Amino acid sequence: MLQVIMNDILGEPAILIGLFALVGLLLQRKSSADVVSGTLKTVMGFLIIGAGATVLIGSLDIFGRMFDYAFNVQGVIPNNEAIVAAAQSEFGTSTALIMVFGMIFNIVLARITPFKFIFLTGHHTLFMACLLAVTLSVGGLAGAPLIIVGSIILGLCMVLFPALLQPYVRQITGSDDFAVGHFGSIGYFVSANVGKWVGNKEKSTEEIKVPKSLGFLRDTSVAVSLTMVLFFLVVALFAGQDYIETTLSGGSNFLVFSFIQAITFAAGVFIILAGVRMLIAEIVPAFQGIADKLVPNTKPALDVPTVFPFAPNAVIIGFLFSFFAGLLAMFIMPVLGLSVIVPGLVPHFFTGAAAGVFGNITGGRRGAMAGAFANGLIISFIPAILLVLMGDIGFTGTTFGDSDFGVIGILILSIMKFLGFA
Repeated sequence: MLQVIMNDILGEPAILIGLFALVGLLLQRKSSADVVSGTLKTVMGFLIIGAGATVLIGSLDIFGRMFDYAFNVQGVIPNNEAIVAAAQSEFGTSTALIMVFGMIFNIVLARITPFKFIFLTGHHTLFMACLLAVTLSVGGLAGAPLIIVGSIILGLCMVLFPALLQPYVRQITGSDDFAVGHFGSIGYFVSANVGKWVGNKEKSTEEIKVPKSLGFLRDTSVAVSLTMVLFFLVVALFAGQDYIETTLSGGSNFLVFSFIQAITFAAGVFIILAGVRMLIAEIVPAFQGIADKLVPNTKPALDVPTVFPFAPNAVIIGFLFSFFAGLLAMFIMPVLGLSVIVPGLVPHFFTGAAAGVFGNITGGRRGAMAGAFANGLIISFIPAILLVLMGDIGFTGTTFGDSDFGVIGILILSIMKFLGFA
């Protein structure tokens, strides 16, 4: 029964966030129809986001294989899902326990401290729990001390990182209804501050003047489609017809295949944005019940795509400049004696897009570009440094991707080494 609760309920983000909505609606004494509708729509919104991410990631995987072949790139590809899956055989139990007790500690902290945030991004909670299990183990802890220390650190991360970003989230959304709960927070914080230093927030990415003949570019779906079609076709030409048609497309024309994959990517973005709108519409009112009854004055900390609809142009600009920084870093790392971190399109899209939004709110167009570029450097060099400190623990070819994982891992291992545990 415990395994079912931890793995099948608490380990399933859609059910977890649905339970929060259910509790909130019940505490508000909503009608049975409202409870059922609100709960199911919350789960549905989350699943729609996941479905969109699956579509998008499938397209990005094709692009990544084309890119690797075209430019003969070999190295470590940051992917949170991959390294968590690889770690489960050895660290699965400690990961699950840290996740459960970390969430409980999050609620306690939200109740007794000024940091009134409940972290609802379940998959990132799992990823951070796994990182803590691995790094604390490498650092020299085991058993109950590992679980206790890991749970405390996880609970702190779940309230402190949303608090770090909330001043900027209020500016982006124009309200204080929700927070961002995503462990790329350090990259977004840096982006916002870089934007403040180098940009002008009066010149927003969303006010870019487009000629009437190009008015269709104001449609986010069209703009994303055209951008990705250009990306795919250029890389396809470098990868070559033979490779794509014999390895990836199953014999379909390589240019037609690339075009379809680019539009598939845009479809994934469209699905994600639709899911975000549904999720916010249901979870914010439902969460008010929990805030009022159990943990007063708290805010739900939601996944980072929740800020995408507020600056669609910044999303595209952020992705492009973050990815460009990753490409540049790839050539610098061997000079510094670090493992080559291949710029993964998934982390650069999600964190780069968000960094663009945060950079834009403080520095406009220049802020979005420079902030996202800074984020791209962070999610390239930080994982490379983390690899050095973690040593050989049996994971090859991948590592944790987003900025907070790397920073927390490096801090833990450095402190434990200094204290003599490692």
